[in-house]
Amino acid sequence: MIALELSVPVACWRKGRARELVESEVLPPPATCYGALLSLVGEMDRERHRGCRVTAGLLNTPAISTVVRTFWRTKNLKQARGNGENAGPDFQQLVIDARLVVWCDSSEEPDAAAGLEGRVVRAMREPASVERSGGWSLGESTHLINDARLLPDGRPPSECRAFLCQPTGTLTLPVWVDHVGTRLTRFAVGELERLCDAPELHRLPRIP
Repeated sequence: MIALELSVPVACWRKGRARELVESEVLPPPATCYGALLSLVGEMDRERHRGCRVTAGLLNTPAISTVVRTFWRTKNLKQARGNGENAGPDFQQLVIDARLVVWCDSSEEPDAAAGLEGRVVRAMREPASVERSGGWSLGESTHLINDARLLPDGRPPSECRAFLCQPTGTLTLPVWVDHVGTRLTRFAVGELERLCDAPELHRLPRIP
């Protein structure tokens, strides 16, 4: 198991059923963290590392801000888009200055020797070995990661609140997202728990 310490100045980890108010989860879901790790290592096939375990923990308590934007819609075909009835307010919550730990373990992948964990370590130690494009973000493409540090022993630098699997937990986060519909989206049930050490492996959500 390894971990990355990250800082993200601005982010929104959108709740699945958020509409006019785009609410953010308190921390990035496992599916979002998995996507960020794939981006880090330059992997274009999201199926490549199914079976790994990924989760996140918060090292601080970020501020939450709300912004309003113009939402384009089609209400009146006689009007131009973005004008009159074809425009409306769109509110979005933003998480400000988040400091996080993202854990990754590949021991349960079909090919553990070539798993995501090892590729993350190599990408952090030998960035020139990775071919990738675009900025590295945690969520939307504009929500860029500012700093990253490898934690090879998986221990957080200080106490954090981590999302860990718990059958009777009160928090449900996606581990796999069906981008076409919702039928194949999968979730993990868990709880935010305080940690000072690396979490137990079996409590990390698994990418199915």
